[in-house]
Amino acid sequence: MDSLFILIPVALIFVVVAVRAFIWAVNSHQYDDLDSAANSILFDDDAEVEVSEELKEARDDKRVERDD
Repeated sequence: MDSLFILIPVALIFVVVAVRAFIWAVNSHQYDDLDSAANSILFDDDAEVEVSEELKEARDDKRVERDD
């Protein structure tokens, strides 16, 4: 019975934190555009090439630093 005096306030704190996190996510527009992330996998081939070029340059820079 004594543990309820600890568990109920802790549970209420968790609920308040979860509700505030949800309200923050809604107010910061986290749920506004749910489709573009799914479509970017299918239709964003140019960005993949740019990223791979950047990775190649970064890799080359690291090799030059290691050789020094």
